[in-house]
Amino acid sequence: MGNQSAAIALPTQVVDVSVPERSVRRELRAIKVVWQRDLIRFIRDRLRMVTSLLQPVLFLFVLGTGLSALTSGSAGGVNLRTFLFPGVLAMAVMFMSFFSAGSIVWDREFGFLREMLVAPVRRSSIVIGKCLGGATVAGFQGIVILCLAGLVGVPYSPVLLLTLVAEMLLLAFALTALGVMAAARIRSMQAFMAMSQMLLMPMFFLSGALFPLTNMPGWLHALTLVNPMTYAIDPMRRAVFEHLDVPAAVQQAATTGLTWGGWRVPTLLELAIVAAIGFGMLGVAILEFRKAE
Repeated sequence: MGNQSAAIALPTQVVDVSVPERSVRRELRAIKVVWQRDLIRFIRDRLRMVTSLLQPVLFLFVLGTGLSALTSGSAGGVNLRTFLFPGVLAMAVMFMSFFSAGSIVWDREFGFLREMLVAPVRRSSIVIGKCLGGATVAGFQGIVILCLAGLVGVPYSPVLLLTLVAEMLLLAFALTALGVMAAARIRSMQAFMAMSQMLLMPMFFLSGALFPLTNMPGWLHALTLVNPMTYAIDPMRRAVFEHLDVPAAVQQAATTGLTWGGWRVPTLLELAIVAAIGFGMLGVAILEFRKAE
């Protein structure tokens, strides 16, 4: 008994834990670490790299080739695959952006997200790093599809390639921010995949990726106006057809563009809308993460 009392009476040692002060340098380092983690996961997952390219390639070469036989007489000498190319670029970016954001759900299920949230950095830095990482990974996928441009009649013009890369990265950032915002409240990967399928396919089909946005019913045209992908695919298609040697009538028919009450929306305004959507979704995602546990 005496030994037990002595053991109980021993003083408790208190260990001081020092938390580093927050600074801009530490926040930038946190953004870099999260961004770098997404790149490492993508590079190591070769199966994911290959399978994510399968659907865009099928749309471009299988669907595009099959439908070209139906439109060869009315396309003015332009291959349908050339028309589909900007939409396929956006498709590659879309799926990779959203699925990169979905890794947040995996991190939550396995407990890694909690470790990130208790780190001595702002949660906004984690969200920004995640959005930049997803956008970079999606941009890489888009660049792989962009290398196939010559096979569908799109020239390898340096100006065109740089323009398409910039527009793809902007779209990738906006869609990744949208995915991160959605994943912030979802608890299971099954629910996130179901939500992704429900959201992504309508966004793709209502974006003008497969057909011009003309002669649509009013209700369908209204849905295209609220689709962020619409404002990214139209500038990409304009850039492609500006570098093609086709008659002016064919170019005008292929790039009818997006209109607001008969007014054609300028390219810079479309890109500004995509950027605004991306930063808006980023802000909502940051607010969601501040309440996350």
